[in-house]
Amino acid sequence: MRVLQVDIVVPVRNEESDLAPSVRRLVGYLRESFPFRARITIADNGSTDATWAIAFRLARELPEVRAIHMELPGRGRALRAIWSESDAEVLAYMDVDLSTDLNALLPLVAPLLSGHSDLAIGTRLARGSRVIRGPKRELISRSYNMLLRTLMGARFSDAQCGFKAIRRDQARALLPLTQDTGWFFDTELLVLAERAGLRIHEIPVDWIDDLDSRVDIVATALADLHGMARLGVGFARGSIQVPQLRGPVQADGRHARNLPMQIARFTVIGVASTIAYVVLFLLLRGIMSAQAANLISLGVTAVANTAANRRLTFGISGRLNAARHQVKGLIAFGIGLALTSGALAALGHPGRIAEVSVLIAANLAATVIRFLLYRHWVFGKPKRAPDAWHHQGTVHATEMATQGERTN
Repeated sequence: MRVLQVDIVVPVRNEESDLAPSVRRLVGYLRESFPFRARITIADNGSTDATWAIAFRLARELPEVRAIHMELPGRGRALRAIWSESDAEVLAYMDVDLSTDLNALLPLVAPLLSGHSDLAIGTRLARGSRVIRGPKRELISRSYNMLLRTLMGARFSDAQCGFKAIRRDQARALLPLTQDTGWFFDTELLVLAERAGLRIHEIPVDWIDDLDSRVDIVATALADLHGMARLGVGFARGSIQVPQLRGPVQADGRHARNLPMQIARFTVIGVASTIAYVVLFLLLRGIMSAQAANLISLGVTAVANTAANRRLTFGISGRLNAARHQVKGLIAFGIGLALTSGALAALGHPGRIAEVSVLIAANLAATVIRFLLYRHWVFGKPKRAPDAWHHQGTVHATEMATQGERTN
């Protein structure tokens, strides 16, 4: 029997109208235009209409189709369960409405079957894509992906397109790390894949939005924001450990980070820290002096700010050197304490609004200095690291050359 090369999962929930015509159209494409052995898996997750009965009938009628029923809803839950047990080389999925032109399926999976890439996604936001959808969805999509690039350091262009594929071996390594059971599952998997060093291949697609879509945009957006916050906290605390599966890494274990993205992430974290600092200062100011409230507020936000920048801005995970980074971070924040305390002392006894205004201005001034210290001192590479890395590479290359000479 030929090896199953592609397993295409079609998650459905209460799709009794679209399911049969879409699956028949997909089967026709596979028979006429797709050169690899593929299977369609209809994943019914919690349907309450006739969807499961239709899926069961299609599986009995069409040899390329199988149907799996899950009691609980959730696209992420369905994909994780089916992908985890699939025996295909490449695991793919697409939305049941077939909004993406099927001619993009072959370019999607071919780089994975050849070993060129580890994960492939359809993108509606790249040059060459042709998209028909309303301005509201376009704005939401672009804003969401911009947030991902700013807050999570993502480099892929479109996290939400319902047209993706991943190699089975890489999926087996990453799926246990995912937690989301709904729409954020796609984003979570992509972020984990990038941090694991996997190569993500993007395919510009032709896309026609489904006008009958029943996706709750507001609820989905809130769930996505919650998912991003969960991932950010997990990375910052080191509770989410992603294995390095592939890709070049610097001597300190970090991917190269460009300055504009570092500044963007540092700015976002800085704004959040400043807000937290002001709120905490105002809460404490009612029960203690301005200097004491400033010291405590700055100390608490300093630890959180250093941890967030360590992971999100400069891409350092794990506990290695975490204590050293925190100590250096507190020294860097000492500059902020000196500036803010000096500003308060110079003010004398002003009103509360003047106090807060001067503190914000002093914090902004300290921010520029703090970023430079973070980049070049707190999270900078150890001086000996490049030499040690070069030495290890030289020894490894010498050993390989010696083994080659012996073989010859």
